[in-house]
Amino acid sequence: MEQKAHILIVEDEQKIRTALTDFLEFHGFKVTKAVDGLEAERTVAKRRFDLILLDLMLPKISGEQLCTRWRRDGMQTPIIMLTAKGQQKEKVMGLNLGADDYITKPFSLEELLARIKAVLRRIDPARAVGQTFKFADLDVDIAALKIKRTPSCPSPVPAVPCGQTQVQAGAAEQIEITKREAAIIQYFAANPNRVISREELYKEVWDETMSELGTRTTDMHIAKLRSKIEKNSADPQIIKTVRGAGYKYEPR
Repeated sequence: MEQKAHILIVEDEQKIRTALTDFLEFHGFKVTKAVDGLEAERTVAKRRFDLILLDLMLPKISGEQLCTRWRRDGMQTPIIMLTAKGQQKEKVMGLNLGADDYITKPFSLEELLARIKAVLRRIDPARAVGQTFKFADLDVDIAALKIKRTPSCPSPVPAVPCGQTQVQAGAAEQIEITKREAAIIQYFAANPNRVISREELYKEVWDETMSELGTRTTDMHIAKLRSKIEKNSADPQIIKTVRGAGYKYEPR
């Protein structure tokens, strides 16, 4: 059974706090609440959360102060800031403090839910797609580091060309992948129909800041992965190149 994502709501307005709690619990999340910055700080010190919804204007300790302290102390938990402030400078400030996203009040609960899911996918692709999942026409097993493709071109003869690979008719093609390639596939699967830059991919998969060497490393790994999973690596249909922007996975 998949473990529920645990969200901490830090909000001093009781009506908003209750509405968010009811809505998120209805959508399958586990929720803990804090009514001010001091309670939030104590709560985070005691347990780990998958995501924090953090109001900017809080009594005792402000949202800005909390975010600054948590990031300074190395906490990686994703943070979505909630605030009534709509000015662009406030948004930029929140993101510069280390917030992963920002939404202004009043907001749609459905929009907030979409943002929460997007942040969780980006931070933890495994939560979005799991250890076994479909990737285009491939069956991916992350734990086993294996991919299986069932030929879509059956033939009465024992061995037939399917794409560029010779396979037995009706037999599944087994492909072995590395841990890095598995992480790349998992990240694309968790972020379908979205252009992913080389910088983003390198940061999320390698957990490092992009450099000139990182650009070559990313391209090299994509090329090697394509040689394994694409039927024709010269004309990739699974992980496509978006010229000048990065890569994109479009489920069929």
